Amino acid sequence: MVSTLRIPRLVVAAPSSGSGKTTVATGLMAAFTGRGLTVSPHKAGPDYIDPGYHALATGRPGRNLDAYLCGTELLGPLFAHGAAGADLAVVEGVMGLYDGAAGQGELASTAQLAKALRAPVVLVVDGSSQSRSVAALVHGFASWDPEVRIGGVILNKVGSDRHEELLREALDEAGVDVLGVLRRTPQAATPSRHLGLVPVAEREPDAVAAVAAMAEQVRAGCDLDALWALARSAPPLTGAPWDPAGALAGAGTPPPSGPRPVVAVAGGAAFTFSYAEHAELLTAAGAEVVPFDPLRDEHLPESTGALVIGGGFPEVYAPELSANAALRAEVAALAAAGAPVAAECAGLLYLARELDGAPMCGVLDASARMTERLTLGYRDAVAVGDSVLAPAGTRVSGHEFHRTRLEPGAGTAPAWGVVRPGPPRTEGFVQGGVHASYLHVHWAALPTAAARLVAHAVRPGAPV
Repeated sequence: MVSTLRIPRLVVAAPSSGSGKTTVATGLMAAFTGRGLTVSPHKAGPDYIDPGYHALATGRPGRNLDAYLCGTELLGPLFAHGAAGADLAVVEGVMGLYDGAAGQGELASTAQLAKALRAPVVLVVDGSSQSRSVAALVHGFASWDPEVRIGGVILNKVGSDRHEELLREALDEAGVDVLGVLRRTPQAATPSRHLGLVPVAEREPDAVAAVAAMAEQVRAGCDLDALWALARSAPPLTGAPWDPAGALAGAGTPPPSGPRPVVAVAGGAAFTFSYAEHAELLTAAGAEVVPFDPLRDEHLPESTGALVIGGGFPEVYAPELSANAALRAEVAALAAAGAPVAAECAGLLYLARELDGAPMCGVLDASARMTERLTLGYRDAVAVGDSVLAPAGTRVSGHEFHRTRLEPGAGTAPAWGVVRPGPPRTEGFVQGGVHASYLHVHWAALPTAAARLVAHAVRPGAPV
């Protein structure tokens, strides 16, 4: 059903990474939530970590909008689905405003997303090493693509009152509104490590304090009334919101009848990477989704008939994961019995024989270790053979993001054939009901993956 969505919205972007997008976006979300508004948080691109801070700021799931992983046609529907019932939507951009998938123009850029959502852009500019030049910088970004509407600027890392005065004078000459000025505030800083910010689940008390500091910084330095007026200037969006049940029906996979199988989904500090739509699709496909924490729980949830182990940081918690021998044995037994097990990146490492010398589940005859090399980027791939997630020949768009190496990198029955970028190669493992791979795939673009996994899941009462 086609509908009209009238929701105030802002896209928070920047000229480059490191300008302060996360601080400003999260601070805005928390500040407007503190005003009594229901705020819908969104993140451009495949990032899993920032949405955790967004969820903490708003009390709603942080959702990703990625044109490469999901296709441009799903940007509006996924946004409308996530923003349902909200008073305001705030979208944090990725990298620089016009940066997207390498060598593919504007694809997967913040600019493309802003145009698809018809949303005004708030440009966060690092003013720490410039004064009048800021006008030329902002003018260039505002005029590069006339379809991108720069609604104003928030100046970050401003050093003094005099510095602020110089920056404001320059932007006034350029005819660009200054919607906020932020000084350096160490309390709002969030620690980073080898793959970016430390996830909320690993530092929740400190993360709560950091989000509160971001909110206070934004409240003190930004014109929230002007930002709210800018958000309300966004025109209505038309189109049908994405719906998990509708996506499954559209793919020709109605939910099965009979008892709902239990699909256990790994979480906790070691497995923080997930897309909210995955659990929604599994539920719509007929599953009872039950989270568990491999760092704390010694047993899988009762009657587990399928297992999903997403991404995260098992390398940080390898000794603790290894010490939970009872759970590792149950995971291995479930996989050996042929139950569906879908593992991505961190999940792949957890199923390996060992990680940095620490014994893991031993489902896969492979060994993993940390390296200094960052593997990062979008991938186009095809399913090499049939699996619990996809039939042979299924084409997907995915994303890799890790600093580990697995030997061997592929089994005798690989999960995917990566066709781009670089020379063709195979990676991952299909072994009985196990599908394990480094590749992160967004199931909104592949709803049949959820349906197939649930269809193969062991029903309550059936022998495993």
